[in-house]
Amino acid sequence: MKEKEENKQSGEAIESISHPNFEISRRAVLQGAAALGVATISGMALNLANPAEAEAANRVMPKKWDETIDVVIVGSGFAGLSAAAEACVKGSKVVILEKRPTYGGNSIINGGEFNAWDDELHLRKQLNLGEDSPDQHKNDTLKGGDNYGFPELVEILTSKAPEALNWMIDNGGLKLREILNRTGGHSAYRTHTCVEGVGRGYTEAIKKIAEGKGAEIRLNTALTWIWRKDSDAQTPIEGIEIQTGNKTKNIKVRKALILTSGGFSRDIKMRQSFNPSIVPEFNCTNQPGATGEVIRYAQAVGADALQMAFIQLYPYAEPETGILDTPAVYPFRGPGYGIVYVNKMGKRFVNEMERRDVVSMAQIKTGAKPTYSIFNEEMIPKMGTKEEVEKGIQKGRFIRAETLADLAAQLQIPADVFQETISNHNKYLAEGKDPEFGRQFTKAMIPLTNGPFYAIAQWPAVHHTMGGLRIDKDAQVIDIWGNPIQKLFAAGEVTGGIHGANRLGGNAIPDCIVFGRIAGVNANKAG
Repeated sequence: MKEKEENKQSGEAIESISHPNFEISRRAVLQGAAALGVATISGMALNLANPAEAEAANRVMPKKWDETIDVVIVGSGFAGLSAAAEACVKGSKVVILEKRPTYGGNSIINGGEFNAWDDELHLRKQLNLGEDSPDQHKNDTLKGGDNYGFPELVEILTSKAPEALNWMIDNGGLKLREILNRTGGHSAYRTHTCVEGVGRGYTEAIKKIAEGKGAEIRLNTALTWIWRKDSDAQTPIEGIEIQTGNKTKNIKVRKALILTSGGFSRDIKMRQSFNPSIVPEFNCTNQPGATGEVIRYAQAVGADALQMAFIQLYPYAEPETGILDTPAVYPFRGPGYGIVYVNKMGKRFVNEMERRDVVSMAQIKTGAKPTYSIFNEEMIPKMGTKEEVEKGIQKGRFIRAETLADLAAQLQIPADVFQETISNHNKYLAEGKDPEFGRQFTKAMIPLTNGPFYAIAQWPAVHHTMGGLRIDKDAQVIDIWGNPIQKLFAAGEVTGGIHGANRLGGNAIPDCIVFGRIAGVNANKAG
């Protein structure tokens, strides 16, 4: 009581964590006293979960383990597969746990875009698309995230992106389209696309590498707890609890646990708790398993999380369902080749070269759903394939017309205003200056003078959570006192501190693969 009174007098806010044997203040938690208290209770596991949450129940350490595995990886997307591929050395047993019935998570339905300032094919040079460098990519990434990203981590991402891309080409059979895009927020043409046009092209390549080295994927297997005795800096992760069907098992982790479970875009309550502006009415591009519980389990054993309020909307999702299908990637790929965004009044409403958060907010401010991307036949080979567009037309996703007037009629927007908008944009492109929105023009951009013309409807949907677990340059998870947690690593969207307030499109895959590989290499050394 005396401590409480002193803290009250000093103006320090107090939050208490209840436990049957003691009560501790927030200050005590930060000093480490809480963890020490838990550690003194014989047979109890560390649990720093919020008392209001279900995870806060007292947990008893397993008396025996059902299985022992060298390296356990939670999540089977880009990061998890990459970590597994690198951890499978010197006979280590590596198992990937996937709670869903199929592998890949969000990665397999990703738009298939990979940013790298170069590649072994040297596409940028072949296509005569100007200069780029790791520093330029780094600076764009930092600026695109409002400088909230940690420079050390961003530098690792951008410098090692070409190596990760070449690794998949050389070892996994990845094939790239002979196109390169300059997408929103980027100052160079660096966005690569796999031939499949979706993330599956990369996941299949990495899965081939990982399984070829002996990694095992277990589907329908969910993480339900992480076992750690206390939060002393030298206390490692002991193991995990998992659930398969109605069976619960405890696995001892001999070398390391790697968390690559993705973000929390599908957990509306979790989204709202960190960013109330991401209202439930927004659609979501993610698969149903993106629910973020692994972040909470890691926090319960002392892991730090940061920047959780940074949640991205994808401005080009299908307006009614929020799906990110193949057509929904064309508006993202198109800015570097002259695509134009218009609202229901037939007017431009934003600089098409802007980053995703700016475009999304501009769309919402139009007050009328949806908006449209406009392109012509000549642009198609720069963004995708004629076959993709034809399939999109059959599904009603793309709308085609021989003239701008006919396209306006099909979109039910004012033809005179729309034609004037496109005419003005063609003029700005020819003159190299956009007095309306300040668009940056390049020689690769194509004017909308010749048909046929195409349109696709678009509207923002929740897409990526930039916040998550804090990691260091070795992909080791950092605790709330600033110390690495022994035998615990993380990579991909489950982490925070890399993209900052906004993720530039095309940076997710290199982030996952670069740090997934780092996690795998270091995890194998941890035991």
